[in-house]
Amino acid sequence: MAFTVSMDQPNTHYYQVEFRCDGLKGEAQDFKMPVWMPGMYVIQDYAKNVINFKAVNGTGAALAFAKTAKNTWHVQTGNAPRVIVSYDVYAFGRGVGQNFLDDKRGYIVGPALYMHVGGMIDHPATVTFKPYQGWTAVNGLDPVMGEPNTFSASDFDLLYDCPVLLGNQERFEFDVKGIRHDAALEDVPRSVDRAKIAADLKQIVTTSAELIGDVPYRHYTFLLMGAGGGGVEHLTSAAMYFNGDSLTTADGYRRWLSFAAHEYFHTFNVKRIRPIALGPFDYDHENFTTMLWESEGFTSYYEDLIVRRAGLMTTEQYYQRLTDNISAYENAPGHLFQSAAQSSIDTWSRGDNSSNTTISYYNKGAAIGALLDFKIRSETKGRNSLDDVMRTLYKEYFQQKKRGFTDAEFRGVCERIAGVPLAEIFDVYIASTKEIDYARYFDLMGLRIDTELRAQAGAYLGAVFGGPGGVAPAPGAGRGAAESSGTHVISMIEYNSPAEHAGLSARDEILAIDGAPLGNRAVDDMLKTKKPGETIRLLAAHHGEIRELNIVLGSKMRRSFKIEAAENPTALQSAILRDWLTN
Repeated sequence: MAFTVSMDQPNTHYYQVEFRCDGLKGEAQDFKMPVWMPGMYVIQDYAKNVINFKAVNGTGAALAFAKTAKNTWHVQTGNAPRVIVSYDVYAFGRGVGQNFLDDKRGYIVGPALYMHVGGMIDHPATVTFKPYQGWTAVNGLDPVMGEPNTFSASDFDLLYDCPVLLGNQERFEFDVKGIRHDAALEDVPRSVDRAKIAADLKQIVTTSAELIGDVPYRHYTFLLMGAGGGGVEHLTSAAMYFNGDSLTTADGYRRWLSFAAHEYFHTFNVKRIRPIALGPFDYDHENFTTMLWESEGFTSYYEDLIVRRAGLMTTEQYYQRLTDNISAYENAPGHLFQSAAQSSIDTWSRGDNSSNTTISYYNKGAAIGALLDFKIRSETKGRNSLDDVMRTLYKEYFQQKKRGFTDAEFRGVCERIAGVPLAEIFDVYIASTKEIDYARYFDLMGLRIDTELRAQAGAYLGAVFGGPGGVAPAPGAGRGAAESSGTHVISMIEYNSPAEHAGLSARDEILAIDGAPLGNRAVDDMLKTKKPGETIRLLAAHHGEIRELNIVLGSKMRRSFKIEAAENPTALQSAILRDWLTN
């Protein structure tokens, strides 16, 4: 099975794909394209970008076919010894799970480009690229010696798991424990020290590998791409979109290091340490698991801990990152409605009011990782930790049993390493929305965490206007709606807010406050002059009807979750804390 991928007219944003199969047996075969990409838990329906599908035999005679499902082409192969299918794929997305092609660069996502023969995922394959105008093809596959721009995959799982970056990117490499690590870099200002990027990535890889005790690949590739959306982990590579300008500030660079540590640590956690539901993959349907709080959340926990242990972040900066993870979901209303386990299932189908009703399993999972780590370290007097859990899972399930673990098996390893039952964490904090007793767990480490609910400065309305994730005004939403920039149109009403209690709705447009037309002024700017408890008079357009509402402004209540060292920790707490931050 061999692919040839061309890109002759990149301005059209189409890849041309030829898929040659020799030795197929049977009167008919299904050629299928995945509907999702492992690492991104959402149905993408990649086949929607396929056009010009054709099938011929080895002599060039056309083979009859029919599209029988959204991602399946049923071809009458008639026992032909060679079958060649060809098709074009539109590629103009700027997300890490989408193909891209123009005359500057190309990016290929395996599941979005390559088809497979139904029932033959385990078959090896090669892919040959015909790059545009001398571009190089950078990816995590093994090159085929003597065949330019040709790479091999032991099966389609690996082929789908290796994205490809095409273009004339900067290149650098470094070794860790004798293993070569390559990187391709795009759109980073020259003022950013390339040698520092390479050295810091090397330190992150080294710290991660020492935590687990293994380097499980022959080579590894970082695809460090320009402005776009997201990052995804892979067995032998990581693909990361980011704004290169962010690396010019100390805070932006440090956040990027955590991003890189997150995607790299996934090399162990998810790609090898994984729930049993996440492999072998079903590429035709959702792959449900209740454990994304572990797969993504623990990786979020370790991303900052690795950067701290690598000496690239101070203790105070690390505490702030952990604070950010906890406060991000605890101060959002979704924590009242959705557990960590449920969020893992619901990620495949988010509701229309998800900003109010869901949490991030990244954030809560990171907090749960901290709770488990603290509990294990305390119960074993510092002899064991969550690191031991990860090493045990890696050895017993990935290396020895060569499979993922069930929910019960994961819990069993945690309780074996801790030496005590962990019912509160698993049965309460993971499985329900019950309030977490952070103070008690952080005290185990000689730390204090501020969980007091406090009123924030300024008046609070609870209406979100325009911006990312905003909802476009419905037809007839009100006077000026069609011309509005979105800054006056409500995209979301926050749960239990003054706006909700007053009867405001998403897609309402605010026209005036206290009789003063908004004009070009933002609602939030006008509210800065108001105080909590003050009543304001809003003129709003609601389904074409102009309404006047009197709203009593409130105070936004939040908890800071600020973390700091306790004043008089015990010797054991101090020793455990020191070990946690450095080993």
